[in-house]
Amino acid sequence: MSGRWAAAPPVPSLLKVLLALQCGVVFLQCSAASSMSGDVSALLAFKRAIIDDPHSVLSDWTDADGNACDWHGVICSAPQGSVISLKLSNSSLKGFIAPELGRLSFLQELFLDHNLLFGTIPKQIGSLRNLRFLDLSVNRLTGPIPSELGGLNSVSLIDFHSNGLTGNIPPELGKLQNLVQLRLDRNRLKGSIPGSNTGSYSPTGNIGSTAHNGLCPSPRLNVGDFSYNFLVGKIPPCLKYLPRASFQGNCFQDEYSTQQRALQICISGSTGQRGGINGPKHPAHKHERMQQPTWLLVLEIATGVLLVVFVITGIVTASRSCKLKPSIRISSWNRSKSWSDEITVLIDSDMLKSLPKLSRQELEVACEDFSNIIGSSPETVVYKGTMKDGPEVSVISLCAFEGHWTSHHELFYQNKVIDLARLNHENIAKFVGYCRESDPFSRMLVFEYASNGTLFEHLHYGEGAQLSWLRRMKIAIGIAQGLRYLHTELQPPFAISELNSNSVYVTEDFTPKLVDFECWKMMFSKHEKALSHFNSKASFPGHGDSAEDKHADIQGNTYAFGVILLEIISGRLPYCKDKGYLVDWASKFLQEPEEIGKLVDPELSNVRTEDLAVLCSVVSRCIDPDPSKRPSMQIITGVLENGIDLSAAAILKESSLAWAELALAL
Repeated sequence: MSGRWAAAPPVPSLLKVLLALQCGVVFLQCSAASSMSGDVSALLAFKRAIIDDPHSVLSDWTDADGNACDWHGVICSAPQGSVISLKLSNSSLKGFIAPELGRLSFLQELFLDHNLLFGTIPKQIGSLRNLRFLDLSVNRLTGPIPSELGGLNSVSLIDFHSNGLTGNIPPELGKLQNLVQLRLDRNRLKGSIPGSNTGSYSPTGNIGSTAHNGLCPSPRLNVGDFSYNFLVGKIPPCLKYLPRASFQGNCFQDEYSTQQRALQICISGSTGQRGGINGPKHPAHKHERMQQPTWLLVLEIATGVLLVVFVITGIVTASRSCKLKPSIRISSWNRSKSWSDEITVLIDSDMLKSLPKLSRQELEVACEDFSNIIGSSPETVVYKGTMKDGPEVSVISLCAFEGHWTSHHELFYQNKVIDLARLNHENIAKFVGYCRESDPFSRMLVFEYASNGTLFEHLHYGEGAQLSWLRRMKIAIGIAQGLRYLHTELQPPFAISELNSNSVYVTEDFTPKLVDFECWKMMFSKHEKALSHFNSKASFPGHGDSAEDKHADIQGNTYAFGVILLEIISGRLPYCKDKGYLVDWASKFLQEPEEIGKLVDPELSNVRTEDLAVLCSVVSRCIDPDPSKRPSMQIITGVLENGIDLSAAAILKESSLAWAELALAL
């Protein structure tokens, strides 16, 4: 018996091993659960810091199940694993970047670009040791770049371009040995680029030491952009392998640099920097200036006198040649081989002077220091404000940089101001004035504010009961009347650049107001078509677009109006990833009169079949694939006005409830 027992397997030892394995699995599960719980907490903190989410991209961010892996923009390493990616680009999010994002210890990608985020970059971001991509570009971020970002050991891309960052470039960024792309352009950074403290550097040096050599120890950096800041001094020799365009639009004093800012702009942009752009002025510099030779001083005085004489002569000659209507001569501020260097354009100065001009200061006060943002695009930011005399306004600020603003942009802007100022109709947003200043560089347009949001918001994000059939009919006819005015009553006619339900604002009584916010896309476009447009007479005030182009734009507006009518009828989006294009879906019903009832928004009640038939007939003609077969807005508006009866008698006959609604709507 003793021998048999001796040969038996060591059961207690086996049990210990199994128990240890089980404990290990439980420990890993607990660790994973704890990690996910921390990630959820960090992401919810980020959501709380967002004060406006117009597209509801964070609507599914709830802690009901404690799992963030199914949330919009969130990617996990495995089902219910750690968060490794957060992508919320182009989401129009307005708010702060929560410091709690620094708790996402396994995060590898953070894309928050093209939003309306403001405030500073949290230093806690620097604790994300696994982060490889950091993109916070095209926001409204301010303040300095945290030196703690030098702790991003794994990062290969940092993109902060097109913000309002200030202060110096932290030399700690030189610790980032894996950094391949660094974009800091189009900010307000000052000081010099931290290069190397020594003549050479070794990529194998001690990266963790505090005595690093600025950006030069970054051996993998092959894309770097520091343009359009207020950087001074000289470009570090170790970075001169980068294109010269990477350093333009600064205040460098370096033979390698090109297209730098004017001296006055550099001084005004560096008011917070001791000693101006040249650093502190030492007594030795003053002493050297006092020892200037006498003959050189006489030469400088003589040159100055001659220059004054030439200037006075030029002014007198110019004043004599301009007798009736002077022309404004605008030279190209940023010369380009693809455009002519100088163009003289005739603009009616008296007409410009007659338009209401507003100062940036009064608009800044009206818009609460430009903090009240109600919309944005890559070309513009739209603010809401209240003027001193009471009216509410929408202020459209062009996202333009002085270094990129050429004479062609200025001509387009002035032409558009004149064009918009001539619009005067109940269903067109009223032009209030414009702002055109150089310090700081500003190009803005001001319109009367429609306080009830856009038609798009009411149709797709509002309450269905609020936008009843009666109100939808009123809006449809109002849009048609506005387009009839633009297309047929104005000479030359006017076309909305991108007509859609987002370009239709509504007032408190649901009167539609058309706006043309997207006209600036072409101005900032780098496409050859835009360049040819600027080079043609069509871009100059006093010269309209070609008849063919204008007719094509008007036909495009007609098609877009048909799409808007389909949105009004169905409540569906113009395009949905799951359902495709609204026009394609609706076409099969439009072709069968007995099927048009299937187009109606199921939330609607009191739908009048006569109105629906009129709308569908108009839609069919507006969206005709052959533009030449689309009727004019004169005809379309007449069909709607005659076919849809909004008179009191007709509404009373239909329903007493509808009559009460009409009284409120009208």
